[in-house]
Amino acid sequence: MAEYQHIRVDRTDDVVRITMDRASRRNSLSAEHLAELLTAFREVAASDAVGVVLAGEGPVFSAGHDFADVAARDLDGVRDLLALCTELMRTIESVPQVVIARVHGLATAAGCQLVASCDLAVAAEEAGFALPGGKGGWFCHTPAVPVARTIGRKRLMEMALTGDTVDARTAEQWGLVNRVVPLAGLDEAVDDLLRRATRGSRASKALGKQTIYAQLDRPESDAYAIALEVMAAASQTPAAKEGMSSFLEKRPPAWTD
Repeated sequence: MAEYQHIRVDRTDDVVRITMDRASRRNSLSAEHLAELLTAFREVAASDAVGVVLAGEGPVFSAGHDFADVAARDLDGVRDLLALCTELMRTIESVPQVVIARVHGLATAAGCQLVASCDLAVAAEEAGFALPGGKGGWFCHTPAVPVARTIGRKRLMEMALTGDTVDARTAEQWGLVNRVVPLAGLDEAVDDLLRRATRGSRASKALGKQTIYAQLDRPESDAYAIALEVMAAASQTPAAKEGMSSFLEKRPPAWTD
């Protein structure tokens, strides 16, 4: 496993916990930090883990891009940085594991993008979410991409244009997070949701996640065409056959993957 400077990676049973550990920089996403996160998710993807918890150390989940890094770059350098960030976000969506964000504090700009890119998210009541570029000089163009696909156009426009912080309860109502709980119960809520989201066949879950993202933003006819072919093919897999056999035989399933 790679050695990291800006993150911690720990595994307990079949769950990997990736913790952003730049508390002094509010877990801002420098190129080095982004690269470490990308490497960690790629390593997890190649493992037999079934779930990933993405968390942050310190008072803030993530303050987004590290402006000290951005300001030192020319156009090509910033483009490279944003391409690296985009690759991380798309990798989070593509890994076979269920990825859940544990949001204990503020998640802004690319930090909010991280939350929106995870499959699931649980937030503490103290958490907040913002795309602050709208009230500054560098608009949150790329962070808006997954946020728009999570909360819809009008809510996205409110966040992006005002730059105001959305509290955790509003974020839950808008669909940016799945649950909001007291901070003291955050880990328990994360563990419970992840446990329920990782039940069943690992291979079936991985294919399901991949297919959902493939069809999500396509026209309905295209989405059905994709889902139909994948679901038909999946019916012939060992996981599907075991799931149906166990149901018909009224016995617990025995997953082999």
